Amino acid sequence: MRIIPAIDIIEGKCVRLSKGDYETKKIYNENPLEVAKQFEAHGIRYLHLVDLDGAKSQHIVNHRILEQIASKTTLHIDFGGGLKTDEDLRIAFECGAKQITGGSIAVKNQSTFTNWLANYGADKIILGADAKDEKIAVSGWQEDSKKELIPFIKAYQKEGIKHVICTDISKDGMLEGPSFVLYRRILKECKGLNLIASGGISTFEELPKLTEMGCEGTIIGKAIYEQKISLKQLENYILRNGSDNGI
Repeated sequence: MRIIPAIDIIEGKCVRLSKGDYETKKIYNENPLEVAKQFEAHGIRYLHLVDLDGAKSQHIVNHRILEQIASKTTLHIDFGGGLKTDEDLRIAFECGAKQITGGSIAVKNQSTFTNWLANYGADKIILGADAKDEKIAVSGWQEDSKKELIPFIKAYQKEGIKHVICTDISKDGMLEGPSFVLYRRILKECKGLNLIASGGISTFEELPKLTEMGCEGTIIGKAIYEQKISLKQLENYILRNGSDNGI
């Protein structure tokens, strides 16, 4: 299972939210590159970089931070937040993203998202399936849609999607543990899916459970910043399990 730390950006700073609520913003570091280099120094190869300003503004905003991290580390960066147009996507890839995650666009403009999938390939385009009460949420989680989570994922599997990041919004940033039951059901019903678990990771002991379930990766945010899981633990886990062999 790939270990994928998260860096969320607001106004150029590394922050975390609780349940996607911008009012709960907590700044952990004013230099995202410094944080990324710490991850890299501990043998981590992947990074989930989220442009929260972009998610709110409906267009890419923090691409310079993406470019800085991509040019000054070897991290394989998945970038998301505010990607709405072909131009947003071009900027993200030109600034060094190896993959992008599309969430709101996959709900609100399916034709654009499926075109991205066709043009760039399933290894570069990740579906962001973020849900509250198993309904897909969009626009930086500020809006609920009426789309049911599992049928939404299945529909995009038919379009060729292979990688899905699923965040249970009720768990995100709460340090109460991930949605094991939900992920188990997704993996059972969506055969062949590379599922990346996100939201609620609170202890190191949860990682082997997600691995055993069949999750392809897990995104870890606040648990690292609040020192519930140490970077040394993650480094040892990667060395012991050979979990970062790429995708």
